[in-house]
Amino acid sequence: MRVRYLALLTLITFVSLPIAALGQARPPRPPANRWEPPRTPWGQPDLQGIWNNVTATPLQRPNEFKDKALLTDAEAAEFARRAAQREAEGESKPTAQQTPGQRTGYASSIWFETTHSLSDNRTSLLVDQEDGRLPPMTPEGQKIAQELAEAAKARPADDPEDRGAYERCISRGLPGAMMPGFYNHNYQIIQTRGYVVISVEMIHDARIIPLDGAAARPGLNQWLGNSRGRFEGNTLVVETTGFRRIDQRNVAVFGTSERGRVIERFTPTGPETMDYQITIDDPAIYTRSWTASIPMSRTEGPLYEYACHEGNYGLRGVMAGHRKEEEEKAGAPQR
Repeated sequence: MRVRYLALLTLITFVSLPIAALGQARPPRPPANRWEPPRTPWGQPDLQGIWNNVTATPLQRPNEFKDKALLTDAEAAEFARRAAQREAEGESKPTAQQTPGQRTGYASSIWFETTHSLSDNRTSLLVDQEDGRLPPMTPEGQKIAQELAEAAKARPADDPEDRGAYERCISRGLPGAMMPGFYNHNYQIIQTRGYVVISVEMIHDARIIPLDGAAARPGLNQWLGNSRGRFEGNTLVVETTGFRRIDQRNVAVFGTSERGRVIERFTPTGPETMDYQITIDDPAIYTRSWTASIPMSRTEGPLYEYACHEGNYGLRGVMAGHRKEEEEKAGAPQR
């Protein structure tokens, strides 16, 4: 496994988001358009194909833009220019000034599948927060975040389970699995009469979503939860509950608590484009729900193999490095 603990991925700030009931914060609908998608032989809107969600627009608005939701074309072009310049400058530093990742060849221009362009000049993917920031955490969410931080400090790598589920090639969780962030941003949608399958290139998560209207089975908690789908006009709506908590958080690796609920809306807006909206309602973490809109575009396949477990020396290296630190600390002279 390539080293997956990405220093570049800043913590998504386990910010407390007031958890509101989803009915109180209905996600905004995509702009109305007259384009009608093709239909499957059994009459459903045909969403099949491989879709990509690469964007330079972050989930949360950077402080430099404060309350500015949209940039002008000139401002967006300047943003892209500066981002490209920072990337080039970081990778051209003398070896002694590079980060440990850069010194091992971990250059974003090589490893990352990204762009420097903002989606529609937007400064945040959030569409229901005026300040473009996630809401504050609940007291329970703050307690969970503190416990995670303390556990990571006390047991950084005592055993493999101390590392996150993503680092162990298990899952990024949901909504993490559907978030852009670094690479493998491709998703293949396959439809049958009774199911929709979303095959995620990252970790090869396969989300098998029934369309039969049956309720999700209670008491069966999974990394990606239990999803149920339906079509509302041309929009595929997927509701997911029954999550298993993922104790790891950064820009593209995070889930909900066991009480979380996720609603996704896939709306085709043209032959090559789709509006993807995701709403998170998690009373254990957030003081209210939040919604992000992430543009998706059709792309050529196939999905690349994600052989995360083949030659997974990354985790072994982490464990060996921590054993070395312990040996050095044990052998250090007492003061």
